[in-house]
Amino acid sequence: MSKIPVYLMPGLASSAAIFEHIVLPEDTFEIHLLEWEIPLDNESLTHYSQRITKKIKHKNPVLIGVSFGGILVQEMAKYVDARKVIIISSVRCNSEFPRRLKIAKTTKAYKLIPMSLFANIESLAKFSFGEKVNQRLKLYEKFLSVRDIRYLNWAVEQVILWDRTVVDENVIHIHGDADDVFPIKYIKNCIVVKGGTHIMILNKYKWLNENLPSIILGAKMK
Repeated sequence: MSKIPVYLMPGLASSAAIFEHIVLPEDTFEIHLLEWEIPLDNESLTHYSQRITKKIKHKNPVLIGVSFGGILVQEMAKYVDARKVIIISSVRCNSEFPRRLKIAKTTKAYKLIPMSLFANIESLAKFSFGEKVNQRLKLYEKFLSVRDIRYLNWAVEQVILWDRTVVDENVIHIHGDADDVFPIKYIKNCIVVKGGTHIMILNKYKWLNENLPSIILGAKMK
């Protein structure tokens, strides 16, 4: 029997290195890592997702995305017949955004953020992973590799202006109950990871390694 292709998309500004501890049984699954590309001028999320979809070389893949990567794989699923779409530390529609993101959309305050600040690893880490990161900045410097200003401007705008209002109930959502970027009080119908923060792909990988195979195969979790 052929292996199940699993494509992993990292979070905003992150490299695929965030998946370095994700291990799935090699007799059943084959992992493929996706990376962010610099957007074209005035590129829509729709067009961008179509471009990234062209990197998928297998039929019926599993798409797994973290944070903004979770938003992206949901858009990619419009153009590829995915076996499963799984998002981690993300949202399934814009009504799950916290209040600050909804206010940013209404006021367009995000346009006032000087993205040049995020060339600084501390600022970028706080922006991508949440506030509680100061003690682990060396770790995040390894994972936050996309610091192109054009990409950052584009990515922030795409998150805030994401227009999906209806949840796709086929999307499987894994979320930590201590996520400070997308607080769980705004999240509906997810698989809850106790103690999981917005960076649980890094520090709850043992839970993910244990449970992802059964989630993908549709079996009962351990």
